[in-house]
Amino acid sequence: MTVKRNVYLDMKPVETAKNILFDAFPLTGEVQWEDINSCDALGRVLAEPAVAGLSSPNFHAAAMDGIAVDAINTFGASEESPRSLVPGKDMFWVNTGHVMPEGSNAVIMIENVQILDENLVEIEAPAFPWQNVRKMGEDIVATELLFPRGHRITPYSVGALIAGGVFSVKVRKQPKVMIIPTGNELVTWETARDKGLTPGDVIESNSSVLLSLCREYGCHPESRPMVEDKLEWITTAVDEATKSDYDMIMIIGGSSAGSMDFARPVISTLGEVFVHGVTMMPGKPVLFGRVNNKPVFGIPGYPVSAIVAFEQLAGPLLLKMQGRGSMDRDLVEVQPARKMASKLGMEEFLRVKIGSVDDRLIASQLPRGAGSITTITEADGIIRIPTHVEGIAEGETVTAELLRPLASIKNTVVITGSHDNTLDVLADHIRRTSPGVSISSSHVGSMGGLMAIKKGACHMGGAHLLSPEDGSYNISYIQKYLSGIKVHLINLVMREQGLIVPKGNPKGIKGLLDVAEKSLFFINRQPGSGTRILFDYQLEKLGLTRDHIKGYTNEEYTHMSVAVAVLSGRADAGLGIYAAAKALDLDFIPVITESYDLVIPDRFVATDKVQVLLDTIGTPQFKQRVAALGGYGTEKTGELLWKS
Repeated sequence: MTVKRNVYLDMKPVETAKNILFDAFPLTGEVQWEDINSCDALGRVLAEPAVAGLSSPNFHAAAMDGIAVDAINTFGASEESPRSLVPGKDMFWVNTGHVMPEGSNAVIMIENVQILDENLVEIEAPAFPWQNVRKMGEDIVATELLFPRGHRITPYSVGALIAGGVFSVKVRKQPKVMIIPTGNELVTWETARDKGLTPGDVIESNSSVLLSLCREYGCHPESRPMVEDKLEWITTAVDEATKSDYDMIMIIGGSSAGSMDFARPVISTLGEVFVHGVTMMPGKPVLFGRVNNKPVFGIPGYPVSAIVAFEQLAGPLLLKMQGRGSMDRDLVEVQPARKMASKLGMEEFLRVKIGSVDDRLIASQLPRGAGSITTITEADGIIRIPTHVEGIAEGETVTAELLRPLASIKNTVVITGSHDNTLDVLADHIRRTSPGVSISSSHVGSMGGLMAIKKGACHMGGAHLLSPEDGSYNISYIQKYLSGIKVHLINLVMREQGLIVPKGNPKGIKGLLDVAEKSLFFINRQPGSGTRILFDYQLEKLGLTRDHIKGYTNEEYTHMSVAVAVLSGRADAGLGIYAAAKALDLDFIPVITESYDLVIPDRFVATDKVQVLLDTIGTPQFKQRVAALGGYGTEKTGELLWKS
């Protein structure tokens, strides 16, 4: 058969070629998934959300070697007046990780214990409740969202899944790729090893490179034996592959304009060529088309051209098949939202969330806790503080190593402020319907959210700040603390706030007054949170002060953490939302229905990523998922409540 030379008459820019490719293969069908063990899920992409089945730790655990005590028995101890304790009665020997003995709530480090004899020890300083103790649920709370669908499992993620009792996950099936090397001059690396090379021999290495790239991109690749430069043979190989269960076929070599370059005639004979030639060097001769509804690529034979062609076109399509974002890895300049302290003489690897706000990359520090795996699974990057630096000032420019692609970070909506369970639902729903956009939320309380907006450190804040004067929510606080900043106040949900108590309500709690009168242990929220402000308001209405509440200064940062404190017995009650109580099968005593709103600076409202968020919360599907949580009303969801 005579084959005419291929001529590049209409080369496409890279982005144009990519758009043509994605339009040709929109992948709108049902996602194919499989169920695998979590320990085997490295690199795979979740087809469904991963929700914790266990709390971690699932018991109160000693965080130090030493003695476990009831803190109240240590009060008053000092160097001048040491306190004696009897093993097995007043104290118990524990090692790191041990279950805390019944009746104990603190650990004194062994270094601070004076052993008088086998029946008596002495301490010279008191312990405080929960000192050196890893509380139940400190890292992970049962029923909380660990990862949304579309999340790619990392080594850290595997640890979080196992620790959270998620032992199997539903993941997208790996795309199968057939690689077909072609060329008369090619020899295998085994032949070169065993027999050596003769003039004109070329070791076929491109298939090994593409096999490795496909694996790195999360695929299951195969390579068939080399095919000589014969049109009929290559045509047969491609036809057979496209009629099999492969999701993509790559022909290596034969994509250029020579008379022996057969990739284009093969694809055009069996199907349709969409693009032949892209305005990039190396990689210009790349082509692609469709055969039997499968994407077929003609990959250039020069090794670097093959790599560039894969990374610019074939690779992104494979990632799209899996619902994954791009593979960019960068070092970037970021600015801390707050001062980041550090200890001289130690190089620190600070885990941070990063968001692009007003064209600045803002970094927010995650907890340092070495026992909390979520501090790295939630991280977008790591800031390394050298040994000679004592912290980083707020706004100082530093370098961060990205753990997520920069493009993904720039397309992330940064929400800072009050915690609410619907933010997890929103994050998952957006990943499901708009894979290019994501949400990063930091729980610093409603007032913390307003301050972050004032500093330009986020795109929006979550708030439910009650005005004691008129019973309204958020507006008076915005007017006071965000004067001069134009914002939109948009309702996300109406929600029930109340007392979370153990299942069956064994203490017979009817309201906040019972918490005070029965001297019950309370778990509070942090200062500046809307729930803390609501609690203080309710106390004032009842004529109570903080001194009437045992545990007023015991604080947590999320509703789920409050709920798990009640579940674990660390507290008799806590103020929180109904959805948190329901999630952990606890009882709930309603106190108020409040408005949880999004405070969005006017300059961000029209941006694409914020519009995706606003469009999402208005959908019936999102509202149905929120309603299923319990304790929420969506009658005002998406409504503009106020505008400055």
